Amino acid sequence: MHQMATSILPSSLLLNGREFSYAAIREYPAQLDAPVNGYEAKVLDFVRQWLNGTQEFTLTTSGSTGTPQAITLRRRQLEASARRTGDFFDLGPGDRALVCLNCEYVGGLMMLVRGLERNMHLTIVEPHANPFEYVTNAGEFNFSAFVPLQLKAVLASGHAPRLNKMRTILIGGAPADATLQQELQLLTVPVFLTYGMTETCSHVALRRLNGPDATTSYQVLPGIAAGQDERGCLTLRGDVTDDQLIVTNDQVNLLDSHTFEWLGRADFVINSGGVKVPAEKVELVLDVALAEIGESRRCFVAGQPDERLGQAVTAFIEGLPLPAAAETQLGSLLAERLSRYERPRQLHYLAEFKTTTAGKLDRAATLRSL
Repeated sequence: MHQMATSILPSSLLLNGREFSYAAIREYPAQLDAPVNGYEAKVLDFVRQWLNGTQEFTLTTSGSTGTPQAITLRRRQLEASARRTGDFFDLGPGDRALVCLNCEYVGGLMMLVRGLERNMHLTIVEPHANPFEYVTNAGEFNFSAFVPLQLKAVLASGHAPRLNKMRTILIGGAPADATLQQELQLLTVPVFLTYGMTETCSHVALRRLNGPDATTSYQVLPGIAAGQDERGCLTLRGDVTDDQLIVTNDQVNLLDSHTFEWLGRADFVINSGGVKVPAEKVELVLDVALAEIGESRRCFVAGQPDERLGQAVTAFIEGLPLPAAAETQLGSLLAERLSRYERPRQLHYLAEFKTTTAGKLDRAATLRSL
């Protein structure tokens, strides 16, 4: 169990380098003695509502798998999510959390809730590629969450020693590609890939990415009931879902009642000549192959209209076309690792992929831009 830190419980938070007392935040904006920017205002308003006992909050989904939607979550759901993560990682009074995800979405917002509910010291910075550029070198943290883009930038800037001083790191918001997963093996701090969504109040399952306990499967947090529907898609129910059954579009291999392997989204399945090809399975192989030939880039796979097949498996790669030799090498690796039905029939190069407001790949918008 968590040992109470010798320091007194926090009575304030740091936001973009400025200290705001909880007493003043409760009266926000009346008690502020200096102007704040738009992002700071939204963070302070949420903290004010939380400290004053607001029971319902409206969030917007990230839009990575469809049109962004407004969802209302009850306080008890957010409290339950914070409790489950706090218990799992033994987070408690006196621990220090770096909040660098966008707090307008559930991942960043739940970092705030965990800190408030577990009496942690909160250091909040606006979302940047490398959040450590906006934190003093003296700042040390026990716990943080990053999107892959941020963690890559932090590692590239030589901040691995600062990361290794933490007890736990979470990655969410997008897949961790092969290159990042290789880099994480150099860290001693446990790094976990999260599975969750706005409807589940952030993550409900975790997968260890580095160290001797790394795994390819996700562990569902205690108290969350996991199952499958007739499509093989994951279902979830628990206090974090307000005890409502959530039916996802994520096809999984359910190993037992609390462990699953993620296979890909049901709505990303390509029907090519009557053979159903999971696009995200092909993407994982493509991502690793690109890294192996020294061309680590963003990529995705989709079905494109084809007179004979109905849909042809097509790969989209960000950036300039690969040199001929590299493209040949890539084709050889894909031929070794994918069946003839799974292998992309075409490679398309795009200067830049479209992204959502949350910074995630927007497949639909990218395809519409062709």
